[in-house]
Amino acid sequence: MNIVETMGDPRLFGDLFAANCWDNWRALLKAFYALPLDEKDTDSYTELTNRKTAPTAPFNELFMIIGRRGGKSQVAALIAVYEAFFSEYADQLSPGEVATIMVIAADRKQARSVFRYITGLIKDCPMLKSMVMRENSESIELTNRAVIEITTASHRRTRGYTCSCVIADEIAFWMTSEESANPDKEIINALRPSLATLNGKLIALSSPYARKGVLWDAYRNYYGKDKSTRVLVAQAPTQLMNPLLDKSVIDQAYFEDEDSAKAEYGAQFRTDVETFVSREAVEAVTIPDRIELPPAHCNLYIGFVDAAGGSGRDSMTCAIAHRDNKDGSIIVDAVRAVKPPFSPERVTKEFSELFDTYRVHTIIGDRWGGDWVREQFRKNSIDYIPCELDKSQIYAEFLPLVNSHRIELPDIKQLTTELCNLERKNTVKPRIDHPPGQHDDLINSVAGAAVFAIRKRKFEAGPPFRFI
Repeated sequence: MNIVETMGDPRLFGDLFAANCWDNWRALLKAFYALPLDEKDTDSYTELTNRKTAPTAPFNELFMIIGRRGGKSQVAALIAVYEAFFSEYADQLSPGEVATIMVIAADRKQARSVFRYITGLIKDCPMLKSMVMRENSESIELTNRAVIEITTASHRRTRGYTCSCVIADEIAFWMTSEESANPDKEIINALRPSLATLNGKLIALSSPYARKGVLWDAYRNYYGKDKSTRVLVAQAPTQLMNPLLDKSVIDQAYFEDEDSAKAEYGAQFRTDVETFVSREAVEAVTIPDRIELPPAHCNLYIGFVDAAGGSGRDSMTCAIAHRDNKDGSIIVDAVRAVKPPFSPERVTKEFSELFDTYRVHTIIGDRWGGDWVREQFRKNSIDYIPCELDKSQIYAEFLPLVNSHRIELPDIKQLTTELCNLERKNTVKPRIDHPPGQHDDLINSVAGAAVFAIRKRKFEAGPPFRFI
């Protein structure tokens, strides 16, 4: 059976996919597997892919740029189940080797979304359920030497597999910076050889985000390009793929934030999101092999803290910087970052001891935690002053220091990654922040220390600490 036949078969998935609301999806799958297209299918294929020529052979990769609630996760699950249950791999596998259908997302929690759809399709079909040998929360092993497995987006963890299908979920929100531990390009490059043995399928799905990364590259290079016979790119708004979704939900999203809604439901890459600083500019002000500088009595140091509660996803960070007495440039002397889980009281004490080493007894920090944060530092003889600037304002003042080479940064990978990943969102009130699902805890402290070191012209000893 081909995949479209399984969608209409009442013994398999007919109850879920037989309705007319799946017609555009059927046309896309017919094109991807090079099944015959009728006139209506051809019109849908052209609208979805901007291609004019019907395919003559199956594609190897499918990038689905579809608005939220458009059904892409359900279809990805269908492809995964089809590739796992309706193919025989034994003749192509070595003894002990299995064919892996891999579901990858930014983290395991997100990967379970598609995995749950897969599990649901299997459990609702007795024929398929009978082929399951073993099952747990992260894998399903079948009698035909195929395994469906979820994993996280890591170019190291994905090596060594023999894959018949890879589902890359919400790929627009994977790390894109080359400085990150797992940039999306490295992950995809590591996966493609694992698909070669079984001529496997790469299925990447996401609502779009910024014009960068693997998804944007696929769109730019292959969307509407009839000559491409390996990669098929489809782009469609939510309502085209899921006409049953209440239109008022989409209308409200457009009313509240049009730029966001264009991406979330209109499947358009955001034009209001720009890279904040170039990697070349960051590398130019990063001092190789310098991690930390010892305190010097001739320098007046500034400390900044980005506090956190210890049980969430955010790290608690601090940074110390000073203004050079000779040329006025800013030098970042020391940074600390503690990942959760941690005891806020213990970390506050550790940070206070670091500040004391640099003779910093009044620090600046964000307004998170209110009086609780101030009280914790006060217990350690450190005065904590809530910052008068918001994060975007701090970053805006920090950028000229980098671009004009008036700052020296330590050679710390996490710091470089967070700085290179920052984005500028050109809304009514411009905003600078980290991308969705990522962090800026360390660069927030570093930028805060640097900005207030450059702002400071005179220091009045003793509380209250203030800038004049």
